[in-house]
Amino acid sequence: MAKSRGLTVAVTGPTGDIGKPLIRALEKSPDIKRIVGMARRPFDPAEEGWKKTEYRQGDVLDRAALEALFTGVDVVVHLAFIIIGGLEESRRVNLEGSRNVFEATIASGAQRLVYASSVAAYGFHADNPQPITEDVPPRGTDSFYYSAQKAELEALLSDLVRETEVDAYVYRPCIVSGPEAQILLENLPYITLSERMPGPVRRLLEGMPVLKPVLPDPGVPFQLVHHDDVATAMRAGVLGRGAPGAYNLAGKGEITMSDLAEALGWYSIPVPDLAADAAAELAARLPFLPAEARWLSVARIPVLMDTAKARRELRWRPRHDALDTLRETVEARRAEAIA
Repeated sequence: MAKSRGLTVAVTGPTGDIGKPLIRALEKSPDIKRIVGMARRPFDPAEEGWKKTEYRQGDVLDRAALEALFTGVDVVVHLAFIIIGGLEESRRVNLEGSRNVFEATIASGAQRLVYASSVAAYGFHADNPQPITEDVPPRGTDSFYYSAQKAELEALLSDLVRETEVDAYVYRPCIVSGPEAQILLENLPYITLSERMPGPVRRLLEGMPVLKPVLPDPGVPFQLVHHDDVATAMRAGVLGRGAPGAYNLAGKGEITMSDLAEALGWYSIPVPDLAADAAAELAARLPFLPAEARWLSVARIPVLMDTAKARRELRWRPRHDALDTLRETVEARRAEAIA
């Protein structure tokens, strides 16, 4: 393992849900000398209290901008990725852009590449083992293009670095949440889909007192991970801790839609399997729904991850469990609504 003292780190997507917590974590490390963050929209590092970080305007679709960004850096962290958007737009930005990042990193001579993948890379398959470990190859779910793209990119990265000296760290977090990563709450209108529910589900909901929103619960457990815990895990990769490779990231414990409803002060109602199937089928067939809504089509199949490897190799100790993360997310949203 190369010495980590005095590293220069380039980050794509430094202002996103994972980007800000990661920059904060890197700023605190005495082993990090300089951070260069590239984003399409300007940001002022000083406003965030960042002293080691510089801003570069650019786009992952611009190969020349990436080559300039990566000149003289020791580590590249690739976070830039879009979820909301159509299939063609997401393929262009996510696949073409990520390929540009991977190839430019290799050409730059950087020591390490740290890439944020997703639990979705495994795909939502009934024959996946539970809990799932990093030994299971990612194969995505074709009907959920975010999942398919994450799996495709992992395969591409593996092929590109196989004959190089670049150490690649691939992180597969579950649903990232917390005060600065509120995608779960931002997309509740699509998760509930109450006005678009098929008959069996709609009739169940109509029987409830309409005093609070109602969140259907198919009973499938899922995991959350706090963005600050993702940041500390990724910082370990930046510093070259542990062996290169894939790492699952999830906080302790599991929650269901009923836990989410309780935290929000909403009602929840158990949804029979047939009704859940109907809602998922509907979501899969509605082209105008954003990518996040496609989670409905796979919400019947749990993908619970084992995180022992990250704890062992990276010495990762997440500070937040699933319920803590959920509560912090809800409290932050309420505070925003009051402000």
